[in-house]
Amino acid sequence: MTTADQAGGFGLSELSLALLAGSLVLVIAVAAVRLASRAGLPTLLLYLAIGLAVGKEGLGIPFDSDQAAQVLGYCALVLILVEGGLTTKWSSIRASVAPALALSTVGVLVSVGVVAVALHEILHTDWQISLLIGAILASTDAAAVFSVLRVVPLPRRLSGMLEAESGFNDAPVVLLVTALSLRVADPATAEPWWAIGLLAVAELTGGALVGLAIGWLGGRLMRRLASGTSGLFSLGVVAIGVLAYASAASIHTSGFIACYLAALVLGNMHLPHRQSVTGFAEALGWLAQIGLFVMLGMLATPSGFIDQLPRAVLVGLVLLLVARPLSVIVSLTPFGVPWREQAFISWAGLRGAVPVVLATVPITNSVPGIEWVFDLVFMLVVIFTLVQAPLMPWVAQELRVTEPSRAAGVVVEAMPLEELGAELLDVAVAPGSRLAGVEVFELRLPKGANISLVVRSDETFVPDAHTRLWTNDRLLVVTPGDQREATEARLRSVARYGRLAGWRGDV
Repeated sequence: MTTADQAGGFGLSELSLALLAGSLVLVIAVAAVRLASRAGLPTLLLYLAIGLAVGKEGLGIPFDSDQAAQVLGYCALVLILVEGGLTTKWSSIRASVAPALALSTVGVLVSVGVVAVALHEILHTDWQISLLIGAILASTDAAAVFSVLRVVPLPRRLSGMLEAESGFNDAPVVLLVTALSLRVADPATAEPWWAIGLLAVAELTGGALVGLAIGWLGGRLMRRLASGTSGLFSLGVVAIGVLAYASAASIHTSGFIACYLAALVLGNMHLPHRQSVTGFAEALGWLAQIGLFVMLGMLATPSGFIDQLPRAVLVGLVLLLVARPLSVIVSLTPFGVPWREQAFISWAGLRGAVPVVLATVPITNSVPGIEWVFDLVFMLVVIFTLVQAPLMPWVAQELRVTEPSRAAGVVVEAMPLEELGAELLDVAVAPGSRLAGVEVFELRLPKGANISLVVRSDETFVPDAHTRLWTNDRLLVVTPGDQREATEARLRSVARYGRLAGWRGDV
């Protein structure tokens, strides 16, 4: 028997059990992705279910530390935001940054206010607790939204708006929840509202500057240090994103906005080993999501869910039918966003891990009598994800906000492509797309871009100039890296206007 065993510590036998349980959970979680995609549900629900199954009221694995959950949750959110920044193309969100910032600031405040008024007036909850719950529920979840939207062909502006909003809104919401928690826990030492507002603006501005600076400097450094070891290079790029969070948080500015912006800068600097960096970041993002959702499921107490069910349904309905639509209208109407797109963005505001993690903040800050909020938020996230997510493709079609044909980047681990500066696009000729019936030469793609493969039913062939495209064809397009945007724009134009696109001044 080892000294660690005698002392009741963590020894080799405990390590084996921990690795066994952890690896089994990961294998089940990976298998769950396929099940979730078929059902049209975000994987977070299955991961939460796994956590509930192995938790204290399931298999009996104990986990009841809100402090540990908050710390580990923040670590996971950092990796998720870094992955989001590294895999986001600036060109896809550039036109959506201003409305997304409005949603992440003005929209958050509107949502918090509406939920707080409903809680206070209908359930007679204390004003400060009502505001705190409204703030906890204000943030949308990127992982939840895009696990559903992967199969919904949205226009670039609309998907970019949702993507940018989910990347930006975590930072202000975390600051707001922390400030409100401290105010409720110790009102005597609380700062006045105007001071809290100024502090939030200063922390967000400081975090943004830190993130942009570290991202730019780190990218230049990594370009100089680039070697043939793509795995090591990928690790260094992700480490710079984490460094941005740590640096900003250390000087009391927003670490979340810093790590997202640093990763966004790095992801758009055309660094070497781009495909390896993207693959590594996505793997870390998935690992963080799995660990986060399973941990939150283990932290929950299912026996307490029934008591919070009526309140969760009421608050969720207010959030879905009043708070979110009103925040979208106030934020996006000044930018001329069409009402159909506003309606879809309202429905697509899924809540996920961030509100559940933030529900632990008041507990760790010793807010009295607040333990029930975790069960309320947990139930709300589960119920309304089940309601909203499966209907999202149908809502998009009914509102007519889908794009008939959309090109998507294909990750190929092939060094010659990177050395040649080429990229691959996967293009689907969807029903209603005017690509159908067009011959390949009539596409008039930019110089250097070519359709290298067509998949038609069970047939795969290399097209020639007079090959006519059919509905439901899948096209593999090879394009020079500097012509990708022009190629995508040309394909979108032909999909919308047909073979005469461009001759009439269409873009």
